[in-house]
Amino acid sequence: MPSQPTKSGIVTDEASGERHIPESVRADGSTRKAIKIRPGYRPPEDIEVYKNPAAESFRTRGKGPPPGSEGLKDEPKPAASASANKNAKRREAARNKAQAAEAAGASAKAPEKAPEKAPEPVVEELDSEVEKAKKVRNLKKKLRQVKSLQEKQEEGAALLPEQLAKVLKINELIRELDALGFDSEGEPKNKEADPTKDKTADD
Repeated sequence: MPSQPTKSGIVTDEASGERHIPESVRADGSTRKAIKIRPGYRPPEDIEVYKNPAAESFRTRGKGPPPGSEGLKDEPKPAASASANKNAKRREAARNKAQAAEAAGASAKAPEKAPEKAPEPVVEELDSEVEKAKKVRNLKKKLRQVKSLQEKQEEGAALLPEQLAKVLKINELIRELDALGFDSEGEPKNKEADPTKDKTADD
């Protein structure tokens, strides 16, 4: 029984070991005779060409997975030792215990923190009042200085450029005091009238 033909078309008879190219039919219908091949002869088509692995990988770069990754997939994972399993279980138990303790601590602290949230707006309100009083004091001080410089200017004294700039800002200081509820003298606008003054006025 002949073997499978090689690339050059040579078939080997398994019984006798002889090699030959079997007869074939040409395109014009004529028959091509079988050709015997002498022992030991290998045609160029059947000679395997040496392939450089580096050159082959360079030609096929980017067409497949990274070099060496195929072998990693087939490697079996080493079985964990008994001590490693025991340590892993201990770590897991400690982690679960810590999480349970944190949850219990959070639930225990939650009722204590609830009543403390109420006074926060009062503290913020006090802070705003303190800031407002501090701003009013600064504005009053600046206003007194400006009025003093204005009096000097009216008396004929020469003022420095910085002092003149302060005098020009008197209206701005009055507006800021007005926005905070104070008049141009730095007194509160909503101050209740003195009852003694009303009484003398009626008399």
